[in-house]
Amino acid sequence: MPKDLKDKLTQLKADLDSGKIKTGYPKTAAPTTDIGTEANPIKVYFVPSVDANVIVTGGDIMAAALEKATGLKFKVFVPTSYAATIEEMCASPTDSIGFIPGLGYVLANQRCGVDVSMKAVRRGLDWYAAQYIVQRDSTIKTLKDLNGKKWAYPDAGSTSGYLYPLYQMQTEGVTPGEKLAAGGHPQAVQAVYDGKADFATTFFSPPAKPEGETAWKWGDAADIPDDKIKDCQISEDKKSLICGGWTVLDARTNVREQAPDVVEKIKILALTVQIPNDTLSFGPDFPAELRAQIEAAIVAFAKTDEWKTSIGDSKFYGWSSVTAATDKEYDPIRGAVVASGLKLEDLGKK
Repeated sequence: MPKDLKDKLTQLKADLDSGKIKTGYPKTAAPTTDIGTEANPIKVYFVPSVDANVIVTGGDIMAAALEKATGLKFKVFVPTSYAATIEEMCASPTDSIGFIPGLGYVLANQRCGVDVSMKAVRRGLDWYAAQYIVQRDSTIKTLKDLNGKKWAYPDAGSTSGYLYPLYQMQTEGVTPGEKLAAGGHPQAVQAVYDGKADFATTFFSPPAKPEGETAWKWGDAADIPDDKIKDCQISEDKKSLICGGWTVLDARTNVREQAPDVVEKIKILALTVQIPNDTLSFGPDFPAELRAQIEAAIVAFAKTDEWKTSIGDSKFYGWSSVTAATDKEYDPIRGAVVASGLKLEDLGKK
């Protein structure tokens, strides 16, 4: 570059920096993103595993809390299926957050690189399991007896409600008969209660024993003890189903109001192995700085009483809190996906 031109450019830069020369444009650089603004709120997706109205109400409480903490705008969505939730997140790689189960996460990660951030903690546990439930007077006594029987499950995208039981039944040579995609865990329980299905597969969380008693541990009997079943009743605030001091926390509790005798009528036949809890995941190209803000806000929100009226509500997802999660923790689910041959396109098929 000729020296005279270089000197002129150097002087021009100095004059611009000092303000001697005005360009008419603001000195501060324009924002590089409008993510989280009124015009482009961050999309928060929830899978429809419980009543959509409950999710929207509780989700809006969360959105308001996150907005207050971060100044960002959020909008809650409840797609019509697990598969639709994944597709929506992949269609919004820079501005979506999803509260999705392990299977949904694995498929979303495989499809477009959705990335896990945290996982749920429920009553101190970061795992759960799937349960097989049948009517107490059923002739079904073992998993082998499920051959040819009508199977109600919440959704083909549900880790506990579908994938793990499917994988276990395949490995044990069990082939169910007719299938019923019930639409959610409560509906799957209700299907067995109403006699519309021979068995159902839903989530299992251990029962909470009375204060002072040794907590339930893996390997203990899954169901409420027989001598306490006759004492099952809904708590005064209608938020719990309690049997002789034991609080029911598996999927049966979600139908307690319409079927208060659900434990008396339906028993747990068996459990699967443990499953890592549901995830909070981000779109694959979500800005790192915004992600860090939101993660901190969610951790703080989990410590408030408002959390219990949002995702912490037992009628919502019942998350007690959150803890960090890594992609590797979901490798066992990947293994089940490979073994079963399940693909995203299969979700929602009946």
